[in-house]
Amino acid sequence: MKSAVQHLLGIKDLHQEDISLILSTAKQFKEVLQRPVKKVPSLRDITIVNLFYENSTRTRMSFELAQKRLSADVINFSASTSSAKKGETLLDTVRNILSMKVDMVVMRHSASGAPHFLAQHIPAAIVNAGDGINEHPTQALLDAFSMIEKFGDLKGLKVAIIGDIMHSRVALSNMYLLKKMGAKIKVCGPPTLIPKHLVEALQVEVTYSVEDALQWCDVANVLRIQLERQNQPLFSSLREYNLAYGITRAKLDKLQQPITIMHPGPINRGVELDSDVADGPHSIILDQVENGVAVRMAVMFLLSNPNRS
Repeated sequence: MKSAVQHLLGIKDLHQEDISLILSTAKQFKEVLQRPVKKVPSLRDITIVNLFYENSTRTRMSFELAQKRLSADVINFSASTSSAKKGETLLDTVRNILSMKVDMVVMRHSASGAPHFLAQHIPAAIVNAGDGINEHPTQALLDAFSMIEKFGDLKGLKVAIIGDIMHSRVALSNMYLLKKMGAKIKVCGPPTLIPKHLVEALQVEVTYSVEDALQWCDVANVLRIQLERQNQPLFSSLREYNLAYGITRAKLDKLQQPITIMHPGPINRGVELDSDVADGPHSIILDQVENGVAVRMAVMFLLSNPNRS
C-alpha cells in the first residue's frame, strides 16, 4: 500500500492501486492456503489484538485464522467480558493494551468512526473490522476478490446490491470499492431502507423493483435485514419483505440468464434469501468466507510491511 496508508479504516481512503495491491497479494496468500502446510512466518514477532465491541462469528474467526496462518501472536478481547463493562473508555482500554507492546489492532465497534478516533491517538496500525453503519472494508475487499475470481475483472461488471442499504456498512464499502474499480452499481430495496441522498452522494442507480435489479445484474449481493439497528419498523413484516424483495428460486427462474449470488452473512433464510438459492449452484457465499482469510492475511501483511508498497 502507499506509504501514507498506515491503517485500513475504510475503502473511501484507498486509491485504486492500493486495492489492486491488496487483491494481488491476497491471490498469493490463497495459493499458500491450498498447500499442505498453510502457515508462513510473515508476521512472526508481531502482536495483534482483536478488539471486538460487537458480536461476530465469520469476521472474528477469519481474522484470527489469518493471523495464525501468518504466525502472529494474537490477543482476543471481548467487550462483554472486559473492564469496558465497568465503565472503562475505549481510549483507556486501548492504551492499556498498547502498554503491553501490541503492534496492530483489529477493531469492530458499534459507533461509526471509532477506528478513525483510535488512529488519531495511538501509534499502532488499525484495521477496521466494521464500525457502526459506516464501513466494513475487508468485507468489500473479499467480495471484490470473489467477483474477480468468478469474472476475471470488475470493470464493467453489473452488481446489484439488494436489501437494507441504509443500515449496511457492507453496502457502503462495496459501493466505494466498485466505483473505484470501474464496476456498474444498482441498489435495490424498499424506499424506507435506501438513503435519499445516495444517488447524489455516490452516483449509483436506484430501483425499488427487485425484478428489475435481477434482470439487469451479473451479480446480486444480497444484504441482511438489520433489525437491531432499526429504531422503528421500516416495513410491515418479514413475510411481506420476503414476498417483495426476497431472492427466491421462482424469481431467478424468470431471468434470461443465471446470475451469481453473494451474501456477507449471517443469512436470514426465508427473508432476504431462500435456502435453495443460498445453497444453489450459482451461489459463491462459501467462496466469500474462504477468500476472507486470504484477503485479511494480505491486509495485515501489507500494513505490517509498509515498505512493500
